[in-house]
Amino acid sequence: MDFSLWLAFLSASIFLSFVPGPDNIFVLTQSAAFGFRAGFYVVTGLCTGLVFQTLCASLGLAAVVAASPWLFGVICAAGALYLLWLAWGAWHAPVSSAGSGSSPRSVSLTPAGAWRRGTIMNITNPKVQIFFLAFFPQFLSQGSKAWPVWGQMAVLGVTFIACTLAVFSIIAFFAGSLTAKLNNPRRQKLMNRGTALVFVLLASSALWEMVQRVA
Repeated sequence: MDFSLWLAFLSASIFLSFVPGPDNIFVLTQSAAFGFRAGFYVVTGLCTGLVFQTLCASLGLAAVVAASPWLFGVICAAGALYLLWLAWGAWHAPVSSAGSGSSPRSVSLTPAGAWRRGTIMNITNPKVQIFFLAFFPQFLSQGSKAWPVWGQMAVLGVTFIACTLAVFSIIAFFAGSLTAKLNNPRRQKLMNRGTALVFVLLASSALWEMVQRVA
């Protein structure tokens, strides 16, 4: 691969990781609600999903999704339903009594549960696959000495995942610092409702994407 192209891709990946989107907003809300530890496991789940998305792009499966409006719609619908389920859970989540020092929600979201949330959140977003198809080819080297396309795609995918892991972990760290300030029933309830609203908005965005592609 051309090293200058890789550096350009690295810079673009870092920038894009900071741009507000469904995944980093998800990390932000989950880290603020459950703390940095849970937020970090959400990040690892999202990165696990990116591994799946990279494999799909490298093997050409992402092109199948992009070319099939109905398959795209089914994945969008699954993601939207999952987000609505999370919204319902956040809206009805319990709050701790004042001075207890912890939130029942922090106990209920296990590392496995946080990782699972991140993984499902990513793999049910077909826009990630389409983004990979549009973004990665711009940084592929051409010529007889160039690596095979699948190899270059794999390197770009690993680079993008590493950037996502680093940037999202920073977001989780700073958002997680807010958790201690939520040790108040009223603030916890507001956080619950705010998180539920974010999930509903993300679900609405996914459903809108589905309607646009299928219609």
